[in-house]
Amino acid sequence: MRLRRAIPRALLALLVAAAACSITPAATAKHPPTVEEIVARHVAARGGIGRIGAIKSLRESGRITAGPNRTALVTRELKRPGRSRIQFTLQGVTSVYVSDGLRGWRISPFDGDTEPRPLPEEAVSEAVEQADIEGPLVDWKAKGHQVEIAGREPVGGRDAYKLKLTLRSGAVRYEYLDVKSLVRLRSDSTRMVRGRPVQIQTTFGDYKKTGGVLFPRSIEVTVAGRPQRVRITVEKIEIDPPLSDTIFENPPAPAPKM
Repeated sequence: MRLRRAIPRALLALLVAAAACSITPAATAKHPPTVEEIVARHVAARGGIGRIGAIKSLRESGRITAGPNRTALVTRELKRPGRSRIQFTLQGVTSVYVSDGLRGWRISPFDGDTEPRPLPEEAVSEAVEQADIEGPLVDWKAKGHQVEIAGREPVGGRDAYKLKLTLRSGAVRYEYLDVKSLVRLRSDSTRMVRGRPVQIQTTFGDYKKTGGVLFPRSIEVTVAGRPQRVRITVEKIEIDPPLSDTIFENPPAPAPKM
């Protein structure tokens, strides 16, 4: 029962969350770098704006583990503009969370939803945020976000820039970028889960390139006040797979039972 509660939160929070970074030495500067310089080097480290911006659709597949014998298969599919579909299978039972950017629905048998049900408003907002393929730091000004330097802190033994990211929606998160490589090490955010704010910490590692863009293959999600850790291992990444728009559409309402 703990796993089925933890996985949806991880999926909606994250899966993704999961933005790509690459390993490129930070440029030596005599003056402290500006936020624009840090973000520009971060984007270059990930593979460059050209490669990142050219991605039209994305499919990531792997496993989610929340403890011994608690592993689910997971697939996340994204397509511009703002479409997302997350599917995971646990003990032979499959759950699906979908958003077309305006509305969303889910099938979650573990929660008693064997027929499509609308996603709550906060879940749709989360889905739209996660559907940003390149991540909010890319073209952040054009997207209406705000970024400022909030200092430097150690993350996993590595010195990191701490950036305060305020999304256009007003949501605030903190991004930690390795000072040397500019890869993203961690992201701290507050999510609304069933109408209540929940503090979530997501760490990233094991970066490898696909199509010239670096993606994290190891993601770990923790929730404040809870000892459980959800680990996501990304086993396969596909850039620009053919994804039909229909897989992101709201299904028709089930016919009434006679």
